[in-house]
Amino acid sequence: MTTPAPVAVVIGAGDATGGAIARRFAREGFTLCVTRRNADSLSELVNQIEADGGKAHAFGCDARSEEEMVGLFEHIEREIGPVEVAIFNIGANVRFGITETTARVYRKVWEMAAFAGFLAGREAARVMVPRNKGTIIFTGATASLRGGKGFSAFASAKFALRALAQSMARELGPEGIHVVHPIIDGAIDTAFIRDNFPERYALKDRDGILDPEHIADAYWTLHRQPRDTWTHELDLRPWMETF
Repeated sequence: MTTPAPVAVVIGAGDATGGAIARRFAREGFTLCVTRRNADSLSELVNQIEADGGKAHAFGCDARSEEEMVGLFEHIEREIGPVEVAIFNIGANVRFGITETTARVYRKVWEMAAFAGFLAGREAARVMVPRNKGTIIFTGATASLRGGKGFSAFASAKFALRALAQSMARELGPEGIHVVHPIIDGAIDTAFIRDNFPERYALKDRDGILDPEHIADAYWTLHRQPRDTWTHELDLRPWMETF
């Protein structure tokens, strides 16, 4: 009987960072399970991975739904293979002044960036702990470390995600599970930055914004670390970014 390839799950496999991470792990022989709210938006990514000789499965699911996240991991374990890597990459970045931040906005950002991370992390832990093996990565941001003007909702959610990652690392490390919280401290080469912050995007030619492919390389390196030198938190920022 053929042993199934290890599976990497990317929750929030967007067009930039999440997609680059998925492609990177696929090149290393992982079967990719990628998710977004709408599975149709993943067709290009899946086609890219398959064209390069990899395997990928697209899932449309709401990461804020406990029922859907439980069902996702159960389906993957039963039908595809053992989850060895789980990456939570949902952004939820919004900017509103505090008096313009509605309760609905605050709640939705928390649900996407914090609560969904809890569900993904919990379900990943449930399948990894019995095997005493696995890597769980939560994508952090500048706002994970400090709040900023207009970012009360986003920073609050990212602070919560960081606390979740720290707590899980302390609990699951002795179980053989590597929990990581990389901090993406800078603008990423995305269409959003290009269209909304052209002055920042202009720094691309000087390596002044983060390349999603290079972020993906860092994630792969984190997964491959020997357990006597595990990293929990890692800052990734362009050389010219102040901090």
